[in-house]
Amino acid sequence: MRTSQNGVVARALAGGCALGLALILPAVAAAQDKTYTMKITLPTINDPSYVFAKNYAAALEKDSGGRIKPQIFPLSQLGSIPRQIEGTQFGSIQCAVLPPEFFVGVDSRFEVMAAPGLVSSLAQGQRVAADPAALKLMLSLGANKGLHGIAMFMNSPSSVIAKSPIRHLADFKGKKIRVLASPFQTAPIARLGATPVAMTLADVVPAMQQGTIDGAVGGIVVWTPMHFSDAAKYVTETGQPAVFVMAEVNKAWYESLPADLKKLIDDDASAQQKAIGPVAEDIVGKARKGWVANGGELIDLPADEQSQMMKTFSEAVDGVAKEKPAIYDAYKVVSEAAQRVK
Repeated sequence: MRTSQNGVVARALAGGCALGLALILPAVAAAQDKTYTMKITLPTINDPSYVFAKNYAAALEKDSGGRIKPQIFPLSQLGSIPRQIEGTQFGSIQCAVLPPEFFVGVDSRFEVMAAPGLVSSLAQGQRVAADPAALKLMLSLGANKGLHGIAMFMNSPSSVIAKSPIRHLADFKGKKIRVLASPFQTAPIARLGATPVAMTLADVVPAMQQGTIDGAVGGIVVWTPMHFSDAAKYVTETGQPAVFVMAEVNKAWYESLPADLKKLIDDDASAQQKAIGPVAEDIVGKARKGWVANGGELIDLPADEQSQMMKTFSEAVDGVAKEKPAIYDAYKVVSEAAQRVK
């Protein structure tokens, strides 16, 4: 009798398991068959940011077996940079590839990567971006504001494009220079006797042509491919600040993905961050040659004046960082990383 009862129980359990599997397996299969559109936005084209986005998109589509369908929108096709950030926060855009200082409205600590004097070369910049402490800090910012950080890398060193040549520090005096809206950029430029003017990249060429500004801080990887030589021919290679870039995805979208795709989002971003270093070096080198080939001039400050500029910038950065404890603590993390990987 007991054996018979056991048999009934076993058959019931087996039937229950079969029913459970019958219900679960179609759901799993459906999740594995579902495709996810991933809009990737950025303001530039043919620079390291664009190459990162293109290679990242290709890796995701391949590694996911087509379950993630990335679409790249360079040149701010999805709106101004503030709109791109809002779209990524609230889900109409799934990924933004932008300099971190543009995210200061999300968290003011994003701007620490824009501090002049943080790094002195592209290679050092990539090492800072890969430093575990610096990377952990920067990727965590915005987590409570709808963002999930996936990668950070150095895009290029900065230079100053100008309508008239800036060959000496004294040539900065009285000039109106476009910068990003970060005290880490406005304060150092002001210390050189220039007037910093916060302005979006898209407004720089018409502003120089109309005389609203005399020059702008940015990267040669932008000046050359985006034909800024139409507005100015002179580029002074200050090397400061470093232009870092971060890739941020919409957190709610990321959390909605199956576990294996979430892992791919992070792993492929990390792999492309590691791969971008030599690519960035090559793009910067070609952009410099292209600028000269198009009739532009590249200028270096005299060595003693470059050193004086760095000293001036360091003093300005220290003053800015100390104004807010949270920013100072974040700057300490990344500046200590820069010293470790010098």
